[in-house]
Amino acid sequence: MAAVTAGDEGTGGDVTPGGAPPAGPGRDELLIGLDIGGTKILGVAAGANGRVVAQALAPTPNGGGAAVTEAAAAVVGDLRRRAGGPVTGPVGVGIPGLVDVTRGVVKHAVNLGVDDWFPIGDELAARVGVPVVVDNDVNAAAIGAARVTGHADLVYLGLGTGLAAAAILGGKLRRGAHGAAGEIGHIPVDPAGRRCRCGQVGCLETTASGSAVAEAWPASDLPPARALFDAAAGGDEKAAAVRDRFAARVADAVRLVCLTVDPEVVVLGGGVSQVGERLLAAVARALAEQAADSPFLRSLDLAGRLLLVPADVPVAALGAALLGTTPPGGTRSDGTAPGGTAIGGGTAIGGPALDGPAARP
Repeated sequence: MAAVTAGDEGTGGDVTPGGAPPAGPGRDELLIGLDIGGTKILGVAAGANGRVVAQALAPTPNGGGAAVTEAAAAVVGDLRRRAGGPVTGPVGVGIPGLVDVTRGVVKHAVNLGVDDWFPIGDELAARVGVPVVVDNDVNAAAIGAARVTGHADLVYLGLGTGLAAAAILGGKLRRGAHGAAGEIGHIPVDPAGRRCRCGQVGCLETTASGSAVAEAWPASDLPPARALFDAAAGGDEKAAAVRDRFAARVADAVRLVCLTVDPEVVVLGGGVSQVGERLLAAVARALAEQAADSPFLRSLDLAGRLLLVPADVPVAALGAALLGTTPPGGTRSDGTAPGGTAIGGGTAIGGPALDGPAARP
């Protein structure tokens, strides 16, 4: 996850503070963004200032790319009816899997039934009548987090079913030369650990993810992470031990990204982040314990860099909406070049570094 500069093709997009005003949709035009997940599709209509004015939610169907595209088009139609303003600009899509942003195609989206390259950009554009921009869902969430927090130098940690990161470094969204930037969940950390779905053994996401929590603390009436933290807060010693082990592994992920790219802040997001301040406190406590015998780690104040995704802002869908104003030199699924995207406090995605393929398995 090394930093990039404008002109490093295929690696990222410019979010340099103080950039020129967006050259994309008009200031009064609303943007549409879709966060397509394994169980639901969340769509938002938002202004260029990042303010969400309408939301729509639909279940993600089984049946592969065609079925998902139809459901996504229905969400777009619902948002157009709800928005109360012009929504004729491009649609941005954040989707799990291996994504080629230049061609608007995705593969290895296992939870969506998409194995081989599927042209969701072109297919959705044909149904909604406007260009479509596609990126990985964690990248979209990082863009949304940057817009909401005002930080142009951050790592977003997605604590969902798996574990992944996305980095905006010095104003650049870092995708990587081969699209693998941020795949920290698949870094092996325990040779004696469980086999990961990626085929390796002892990957970090086997102990620091929502699925890891669900396995360690099954629950039927509440999301597992919430059930775990509730039980720990209620005095259950076993739950407290499970919580602390989980927080320590998340702290490992925080330490990993901080010692690799040294971001200004690390934003905790994904489904587990709905636990709220209790998650932040547990991870901060684990980071403090890890730094207790290391003056070097204490000097970096890793715990002080932690932020939570705002509970009331769908950052992945918002970030997807902002994809709809990618920079000059970037391409939509129909080959046209949209304008720049506002991110955070006056920053903007722009510059040729957004060109080229980007992928995340």
